[in-house]
Amino acid sequence: MTLDPIDLQVLTGGLQAACREMGVVLIRSAHSPNIKERRDASTGLFDADGQMIMQAEHIPVHLGAMPAAVRSVLEESHRAGVSWILNDPFAGGTHLPDITVITPVFAAGRLIGFAASRAHHADVGGSRPGSMAADSRTLEEEGVVIAPQPLTEEAIERLIAGMRQPSERRADLRAQLAANRLGAARLAELAGHLGPDGLREGTDAVLDYCERRTRACLACLEDGEREALDVLEGPQEDLELRLRAELRDGRLLLDFAGSAAQHEGNLNCPLAVTASACLFAVRVLTDPDIPPTAGAYRPIEVRAPAGSLLNALPGAAVAAGNVETSSRVADLVLSAFGRAQGQGTMNNLTLGNEGFSYYETLGGGQGACPDADGPSAVHVAMSNTLNTPIEALERELPVRVVQYALRRGSGGAGLHRGGDGVVRELQALAPMDFSLIAERRRRAPRGAAGGADGLPGRDSLDGRSLPGKVVGRLAPGQRLRIETPGGGGFGHELRRAD
Repeated sequence: MTLDPIDLQVLTGGLQAACREMGVVLIRSAHSPNIKERRDASTGLFDADGQMIMQAEHIPVHLGAMPAAVRSVLEESHRAGVSWILNDPFAGGTHLPDITVITPVFAAGRLIGFAASRAHHADVGGSRPGSMAADSRTLEEEGVVIAPQPLTEEAIERLIAGMRQPSERRADLRAQLAANRLGAARLAELAGHLGPDGLREGTDAVLDYCERRTRACLACLEDGEREALDVLEGPQEDLELRLRAELRDGRLLLDFAGSAAQHEGNLNCPLAVTASACLFAVRVLTDPDIPPTAGAYRPIEVRAPAGSLLNALPGAAVAAGNVETSSRVADLVLSAFGRAQGQGTMNNLTLGNEGFSYYETLGGGQGACPDADGPSAVHVAMSNTLNTPIEALERELPVRVVQYALRRGSGGAGLHRGGDGVVRELQALAPMDFSLIAERRRRAPRGAAGGADGLPGRDSLDGRSLPGKVVGRLAPGQRLRIETPGGGGFGHELRRAD
């Protein structure tokens, strides 16, 4: 079906509005600060074949991987009013705290698509509060593993029984269901206007349009092969990642052969997460205004050897892979095309005891662009969350925020300067466990085209230096300080007029 340009934009806008509205319902209905304040959640719509027809601009690492979740239930027998739930990283998930709810959508008695939402839950029953322990070694240590299954009231009660703060988990799952019902209603309304066949023809046209735009952008980049090399900071040694990017005739192959093997820690990630990071980086390199659909990703192929860090085998621990390894994958792709690196980490902090579980990611410096300075104190690459406001943090948790400020001068110098990181210092008001998973502590984010590197991050407890991946216990009065990395600069500073 060929839609005229006006009808195409109207349909595209309708799908985008539905996804955004789903996100609003989820955020406003949720109970945990992680979702209602930080907005660590994402929503999307899919056709009956599991193709993503639209997503809201929420969390990049969620959205690129969510099609795998829909594919995992595609062959099931679907009924109106029966949703599905999963978090298994090797059956459509990313890491265990990210729980996905999928709702089939029917019109005129036939399946026309799916509404899906993914949210990071503050705890899923892992070995430590927050279920993001820096020292996990197996998937089972990281929490309740949810294979794809129908989401009934009985299933909710059974699953949350193995998690901390079950009432909060229940409320957040119901918020996801509410968001999906809204998305399903909006998709059914479009089918009511266009008819089920007309809607499918229209969404196919949207996908084709997005593919054409992506190919046109790729055609503007120079054909050829590019390579990039970087490392993850493993607990004992650096883990090397390699990329070969081959661009030919509007198609892009991203091949990670030669990257480190799956390891005993939790920096592993399933292939869906690797692909998600690649798709985000390609959006940066092409045109972020291209509607984010399956069509936009058709010209991109991602390869990673099975059993490697970037395509781990079932059972591997993956808590940090979703957040830290994905960030490094995005760095690799952007570096291969000559971009300065951002902070390259989410600075994952979890706090908790028997009374609460809390998780947050911290912003830092973005890498400078060829034509602009990098922004400061932002969530970079695979994270797109907000910070947790100091007022909300101190109101809901037994902590005091001693300092929250820019880490001035941490961005790399250059014709265009990298953005600065932040300083976040918290004082415990009650005994609690903490876990920190962070990168770019031993190696700095790199500048490009002669720009200087940003400063690496650093962390301390009562003034004593901490490694980037650590678990521990805070006594009342102790202070945990996190200083996040700055972004790399771009271009030689001597050329800067000011």
